[in-house]
Amino acid sequence: MGKLEGKAVVAQGGGPTAVINQSLVGAVLEARKYGHITHVYGAKHGVSGIVAEDFLDLSQATTHNLEMVANTPSSGLGSTRDKPDEEYCAKIFQVLRAHGVRYFYYAGGNDSADTCRIVNENANKAGYELRVIHIPKTIDNDLRVTDHCPGYGSAAKFVVSAFAGANLDNAALPGVYLGIVMGRHAGFLTAASVFARKYPEDGPHLIYVPERAFDPEKFLAAVDRVYAKYGRCVIAVSEGIVDANGQPVVVGLRGDAERDAHGNVQLSGSGALGDGLSDLIKNKLKIKRVRSDTFGYLQRSFLSVVSTADANEAREVGEKAVQYSVWNNVDGSVAIRRTGDYSVDYFLTELESVAKHTKHMPEDFLEGDSDVSVAFKNYARPLIGNFPHYERIAAPVVEKVLHR
Repeated sequence: MGKLEGKAVVAQGGGPTAVINQSLVGAVLEARKYGHITHVYGAKHGVSGIVAEDFLDLSQATTHNLEMVANTPSSGLGSTRDKPDEEYCAKIFQVLRAHGVRYFYYAGGNDSADTCRIVNENANKAGYELRVIHIPKTIDNDLRVTDHCPGYGSAAKFVVSAFAGANLDNAALPGVYLGIVMGRHAGFLTAASVFARKYPEDGPHLIYVPERAFDPEKFLAAVDRVYAKYGRCVIAVSEGIVDANGQPVVVGLRGDAERDAHGNVQLSGSGALGDGLSDLIKNKLKIKRVRSDTFGYLQRSFLSVVSTADANEAREVGEKAVQYSVWNNVDGSVAIRRTGDYSVDYFLTELESVAKHTKHMPEDFLEGDSDVSVAFKNYARPLIGNFPHYERIAAPVVEKVLHR
């Protein structure tokens, strides 16, 4: 089979991450090595930029500029929350064909993989040779098939750092603290908070993820137990926790919960869950000092909190996307396979295996209703890398004179 000559388009979709630009630059620099890829275009703001023919010619970007972008968080080309349907994808294909594009690389989550699948089907029906490769990305770590997702390790490292700091603050001025972490369907990111524990009494003392049905009475009993033991309580909560009926807890706490353009309950854009759980603790347990933070966008693109393994793998999945399309003449989604402690290799899985659906934390990663297991820690530790260090004062207690 001869080499397929034409242009390449690279795009980014969904929520930004600290390392998605590594994937972008990996794909661009790899594509520029091959003479039969005549130009490498970047679509501004994902597939919406393709439909609008809003392209940058990355063939003319300097390698130095691209390498600087690679080390910069967020989506360098801009992103989109569009979820293309059949008609939308037909427009994408029309633009790609009009520009003589033969290679399409799209970095994103399961919705982006589904977009790749539909665009690929359009090309096949039209008899137009188009290599379509999905590049995995999501801080939620919920893509199927792949062992883990680029973007997760760095976001998890932020979560660890944030809870380590919150725990120190809470120890200095005791009370109840809740940190609300991203994760609509999967608790991987919230679970990473477990690494903030250094000493036995450190928080987070309780961890709640969507994989376990949330019971308000059990929650209050657990908070009461921890508070009685330590005089304080630090809690990590996934924004997507649900009740026994699968209803988002925020709806039960705040019946007027906002919804996004797709009809989903708005989780990341408000502090409703943290406020609702705080009020529940104050009203039922009569604890006065209760505070909550919703981490929100801070988790995704925080400067200087990047996992080395995450950055390296994000670069490589971008490179592998191009290699698979050029060397193997195939379409699919790049996936990561863990091969050692710690090493990985890469493989291509069918777009259908990643598109639309998500995965959850496996049962052996969970421990009871409000904690995670050693198995999870062994899984996540190498993805996050080195943790921030902190210390407490180590000195003998002086004997009391007046208050013996």
